[in-house]
Amino acid sequence: MQDRHDWDCDLARYGLRRPFLSEQSIWAVWLYRRGRRLDLRPDGLGKKCLMKLYWLAFRLIETFTGVSLPKAATIGPGLRIWHFGNIFIHPDTIIGANCTVRQGVTIGNRYVDGPVPVLGDNVELGAYAQILGGIKIGNNCRIGAMSVVLHDMPDGSTAVGSPARVINIPKAQPKPVD
Repeated sequence: MQDRHDWDCDLARYGLRRPFLSEQSIWAVWLYRRGRRLDLRPDGLGKKCLMKLYWLAFRLIETFTGVSLPKAATIGPGLRIWHFGNIFIHPDTIIGANCTVRQGVTIGNRYVDGPVPVLGDNVELGAYAQILGGIKIGNNCRIGAMSVVLHDMPDGSTAVGSPARVINIPKAQPKPVD
């Protein structure tokens, strides 16, 4: 089952024997994965009761950890949240595999009902980074602490500043001559 694989990848990124005792951010990731599984259940009284329990747990974990990770967001396997607190992810956001999020990160829209970011695989977000609007962050990108990203980033690039500017764009590999 895909959800189980995603959860196993999440746990592997934490690299701890008992992450639930030492990393509060894993609570939000676990509840996110459970919520996604809950959405796959057939409609009925059981799903309705479990959904009420989910929302209660979501609000408790969101309040206690400061991580708002709604089940409507699409997040690939291997999510790692370092230093929980003040993390808000828009429900329509798409995040690729093996991404790292640090405290204070916001991923969302720039105005009400506006488009939201799409993050590629292996994206690393520094503390208090803000990724806003209908932008595409490529694979293997790094976003520095306190950066405000408002424009697309190519694969493998690094962005810093407010507003963020790309400081490192990988050079294209020369094609071999035949």
